[in-house]
Amino acid sequence: MTNPISNLRGGDRAVVSLEALSVSYGPNRVLEHIDAELASGEITALLGTNGAGKSTLIKALSGANPQYTGVVRVDGSVVRLATPTDAVKLGISTVHQKVADGIVPGLTVAENLVLSDLAPGGGGLFVGRRSTLARAREVVRTLELPWDDRFLGHDAARLGISDAQLLVLARALRSKPRLLILDEPTSALTAPEVERLFVVLRRLRDQGLAILYVSHRFGEIETLADRALVLRDGRLALDARRPFDWHALLEQMLGRRTDLVLAPVDVRRGTEAVVSVRGVPLLPTSAPIDLDIRSGEVLGILGLIGAGKTELAETIAGARPAASGTLELGGEAYAPKHPDEAIRAGVVLVPEDRQAQGILPGWSVAHNVTVPFLREASPFGVLRRGRETARATVVVDELGVVTAGVDASIDDLSGGNQQKVVVGRWLSGGPRVALLDEPFRGVDIGARREIGARLRRLAADGGAGVLLSSDVDEIIELADRIVVLVDGDVLLDAYADGVGRELVVASLLGTTRADRSVRSADPLPDAESRNEDPA
Repeated sequence: MTNPISNLRGGDRAVVSLEALSVSYGPNRVLEHIDAELASGEITALLGTNGAGKSTLIKALSGANPQYTGVVRVDGSVVRLATPTDAVKLGISTVHQKVADGIVPGLTVAENLVLSDLAPGGGGLFVGRRSTLARAREVVRTLELPWDDRFLGHDAARLGISDAQLLVLARALRSKPRLLILDEPTSALTAPEVERLFVVLRRLRDQGLAILYVSHRFGEIETLADRALVLRDGRLALDARRPFDWHALLEQMLGRRTDLVLAPVDVRRGTEAVVSVRGVPLLPTSAPIDLDIRSGEVLGILGLIGAGKTELAETIAGARPAASGTLELGGEAYAPKHPDEAIRAGVVLVPEDRQAQGILPGWSVAHNVTVPFLREASPFGVLRRGRETARATVVVDELGVVTAGVDASIDDLSGGNQQKVVVGRWLSGGPRVALLDEPFRGVDIGARREIGARLRRLAADGGAGVLLSSDVDEIIELADRIVVLVDGDVLLDAYADGVGRELVVASLLGTTRADRSVRSADPLPDAESRNEDPA
């Protein structure tokens, strides 16, 4: 990994210091005696597998969990972070992974951007629409967001996950914090948005801001961070500075030696089309596409936000009607009017937005796993707890879900472990077609490989796995066949051993269109061997 930070500088002084910080939930010790300093003028990466304690540490620092022990100092003075308001007043701003929690529905984008001004004590009663809009424009300029006045007037509840994430981040920066905590801030951003964010973060770091940055994307850490803290099992396992030894970092994260580079997988070629898409437009302005999803292989559909991959998945899964054209499933006409019809036909979807569409808050892990399969778990309308527990236990064991048990609330799990539950729920039913839309968002490298192995096992057993992602490396790592979507159009359709990474990237950027032989997904003669990149 390359691209070291220019003008690298160490932290000038500690903004926040932690001494023996610990958090317990009942008898379960989640964080244990964390000693660390977060310094001004420094970007510190916080690394760890799902369930290592990252979210718990962030909640303590942001005032969202006052039930911590130990000492927190801000500028050398002992403080008590009892509420999020306490943290903000002390100069600690947090952008949580669950961005939906930071959006107030019913208020406009502009009002959400300047929310603190509208709160009691912020002059809210005297802030008119014109003043709100003027203040919002200032915030928009901070991140150079392409949002005009019309966009600022929309109800914020209508925002997609990418724009919602940018909104919450821009609002956090408006408070001019001393410490900015970012939990997976790029998980829903496009490549240009990520680069724009990095420019802003480097500028803020050079101005003296302390930044705590959480990401499972090692390339981002290598590009951005000055320092890395590694948590494992609630303890601080490593405190490292650049240049990073990624083998050591990964070993401390996972507790075992693990190669960064995966061994090449054998590319499988599907035997027959299980789903055929004919003449279906993915976007209002795009031309119709034809596409086959074949049993026995993992199809990777690569596209940036707005490319049409989510629209394609939702159409096949019965969550969105096709504007025109036809679908076939197993050679027969297929037009599901509701996801339930698709599920009964063996077509399942892991949605892009886990929080809004994937889990049932307040329900147990077991209930979340079995809710789509109540007919099996409830013969004659009576829920058989044994069947429910057995199915949930298989999911927890196969994907290594970190939980106190299948009866624990889904809310108590980290974001990555919630994702494992959602993915495991649908794969546990042995579907004919499994569509996974951005399944690795907020998921660590170990969980990513576990989910990927489970998807490939489904294909090996004769099913069809479809991975939809905006991440080139995720697609190259797992897919037998790669389809690139740009603006609703198929720019590449090829088996992975027939194309190099350069062509995949060029197609994604829209700088080239693969020739007819590649688009037909036929292997090229004397093709280059498959390119495997570091995780």
